[in-house]
Amino acid sequence: MTEAATEGPVVLLDTCAWIWLTTGHERFTSAACLHDVEAAGLSGRLFLSPISMWELAMKVAKGKLALSTPTLEWIQQSKRRSRISDAPMRAETVVDSTVLPGDFHNDPADRLIIATARSLDAHLVTGDKSIIAYARGGFVKVWKL
Repeated sequence: MTEAATEGPVVLLDTCAWIWLTTGHERFTSAACLHDVEAAGLSGRLFLSPISMWELAMKVAKGKLALSTPTLEWIQQSKRRSRISDAPMRAETVVDSTVLPGDFHNDPADRLIIATARSLDAHLVTGDKSIIAYARGGFVKVWKL
C-alpha cells in the first residue's frame, strides 16, 4: 500500500461523473461525495480510466457532445484543474474486464471502468444505474451521484 492510499480512499471517476465534475453539473456539485473527491484530487488519489477519455472523444466525434475547446485540450484542462491522474490500463485489468463476477452487461467501456476500479480498490463515482445495480452485489465499491 502506498502512502497516499493511507490518507483516504482511492477514487475513480466514471465518464459521466468526470464530465459532471468538470462542467459543475448540479448532480455532482450537490453530491455527498464531493468533498471526498476533492480531497482525493489534492492527495493524488483521484483517477480516470483512459477508456473514459476515449468515450468522451467518441461522443464529440459523433456530434453527441460539444465542448468549449478542442477535445484533447478540454481533457488536459479538466484533469489539471481537478488534479486527476490517469489510471493504469494493465493487461490484467483488460483481461479481468472480460470475466467480471456476477451478471453485468457487455458494454466494454463500462466493463473496463469497473475492472479498473476493482484493480485500484477504488470507490467508483458514478450516476450509471447499471453500475450502481451491479455494485449492490458487492463486486465494486460505488459512490452514487
